Amino acid sequence: MAVYTEFTDEDFADFIAGYDLGAVLSVKGIAEGVENSNYLLATEAGQFILTLYEKRVEPADLPFFLGLMEHLAGRGITCPLPVHNRGGNILGRLADRPAAIVTFLQGLSSRRPRAGHCAELGRAMAELHLAGEGFGLARPNALSVEGWRPLFETCDTRADDVLKGLGEQIVAELDFLEKSWPQDLPSGIIHADLFPDNVFFLGDRLSGLIDFYFACNDTFAYDIAITLNAWCFEADCSLNVTKARALIAAYDEIRPLTSAEIAALPILARGAALRFLLTRLFDWLTVPAGALVVPKDPLEYYKKLRFHRHVTSAGDYGFTR
Repeated sequence: MAVYTEFTDEDFADFIAGYDLGAVLSVKGIAEGVENSNYLLATEAGQFILTLYEKRVEPADLPFFLGLMEHLAGRGITCPLPVHNRGGNILGRLADRPAAIVTFLQGLSSRRPRAGHCAELGRAMAELHLAGEGFGLARPNALSVEGWRPLFETCDTRADDVLKGLGEQIVAELDFLEKSWPQDLPSGIIHADLFPDNVFFLGDRLSGLIDFYFACNDTFAYDIAITLNAWCFEADCSLNVTKARALIAAYDEIRPLTSAEIAALPILARGAALRFLLTRLFDWLTVPAGALVVPKDPLEYYKKLRFHRHVTSAGDYGFTR
């Protein structure tokens, strides 16, 4: 269960008294997620998600995340909507943590995404990128290429505990990507964490996007690269070209990709694989004692990274015009 922080009945009563949500019917921890403490909250007004933001989230970023959800919802994107308390604020404190309540979205994440799911996601991601235009706040991507080496240096001495020679391979990859990272691509607000557990479906139709706590300003095609890694590989880490083609082509129908974005996709996908290899490696080696969460295997993204090293064009992902 991904609950790092618990709270007393008294503290919760004081917190929820600031909202016009009626009587509380239940509140229980949610197993999914690894970044924050999440609770499913049921009141007379309906179902909500209560989030306590843990130390990995910068409090100064919370107005960006919560404001972005309000902005996107106002532009027709189905995502959680922050609930204002009686003082008009969407951010409070509970158990000495910043805390917020957002609306609950109906739907289920896909355990085994098919090509149709990938196409739905491609369209929704393009719509999100377009809807982000005009949002008044900005947040640089701390987990883009400039942040990878400092992140690795926090755990580099133990990388070979996970796989012999892994540290040396990561250093070589950092050297390559820092020199080769694409510049001046179309950019704006991206989600940056559209994994299957952050995308809901009702049947085969996408019903909503959640968990905007890595959202930032970066290149749109990098968001595509992240989702390509998360959705289009099978359990043995082999690429499913049919899924990849469906994802990219559906995105391109809504927001046509430039020739520069198409050319850059292999490098961006390679970088996205390294980004999640590094964050998973950090979590694997530093998960706090007693945390009720199982860190994800970093070697999954090592295998994906090895695949991307041999990709020469977007055609290798099945995308052609």
